[in-house]
Amino acid sequence: MSEELHEKSTAPASFTRDGAGNLDQTLRPQSWEEYVGQEKIKENLRILLTAARERGHAAEHILLYGPPGLGKTTLAHLVAKTLGTNMRTTSGPAIERVGDLAAILTNLSPGDVLFIDEIHRLSKSIEEVLYPAMESGVLDIIIGKGPSARTVQLELPPFTLVAATTRISLLSAPLRSRFSGGTFRLEFYSDDEIARILERSASLLAVPIDTPLRTQIAKRCRATPRTANYLLKRCRDLAQLEAIPLDSEIVNRTFELLEIDPLGLTGPDRRLLEAIIQKFNGGPVGLNTMAASTGEEMATIEDVIEPYLIRQGLLERTPRGRVATAHAYTHIQ
Repeated sequence: MSEELHEKSTAPASFTRDGAGNLDQTLRPQSWEEYVGQEKIKENLRILLTAARERGHAAEHILLYGPPGLGKTTLAHLVAKTLGTNMRTTSGPAIERVGDLAAILTNLSPGDVLFIDEIHRLSKSIEEVLYPAMESGVLDIIIGKGPSARTVQLELPPFTLVAATTRISLLSAPLRSRFSGGTFRLEFYSDDEIARILERSASLLAVPIDTPLRTQIAKRCRATPRTANYLLKRCRDLAQLEAIPLDSEIVNRTFELLEIDPLGLTGPDRRLLEAIIQKFNGGPVGLNTMAASTGEEMATIEDVIEPYLIRQGLLERTPRGRVATAHAYTHIQ
């Protein structure tokens, strides 16, 4: 028996790479027609990119900002596809030294799109090197130290920088001002838009799902396409293991397992509201006290949990602390 268990534990798993090998890439819209929502941004980008392509010039630099999961990376891919150029992808944390940025910029081909995700995490010294690259198309590098130091200026090929951030306030004003192509804020999606996204995703995943089920998932995904696709995949997984079609029972069981209620609140969301209502009589209560009573970090409460509760009208921030609304009492009880 022990030998059999040993054999099972050491046998390598067999994996295949096919169309479903990378689900996030599979579900990403491949054209402007497939990209649902953000209509004003799409129209602005269409004008900007079409005009640049007709002139034979690189498009001006673009800054996209908004909460995670709303489609900033997908828009960057569509920008590159519209311009008919390659897209080079990196992120703020990955660019640690000036040499890293220099290597990326000098390896660009004319007209390429450079996508920098989480650009607010660039260091100030790297930002300063990026200024002339964006504005004048040159890269200033200092060679040596002290009195013998000298500046070498390298001319860069024309390129389009598309940057994405979830924290635009952390970008310096000089960097923000250099996105001459426009700064665009992505908005949350309506339930109808999410349902259309789920219809396309379900088709790509070969998962039959009717309109009521799409609506049911849409109402719990926090108006975010990435979350909607995540919930759809988890429903599909449970239906696969149960060897039954994806139906209302499967969807409800998935939500129970994930602790997601009809408003899209998760376990930590509800525990925070319950603590305010049951332990502190609805508030006001300070952030430190909430963190101590729930076991969550203050940054997690402030940046992750609170924004959605405030958007749903379940929580209010006051000068004296957080207060649960009447809607919160109704929902929790």
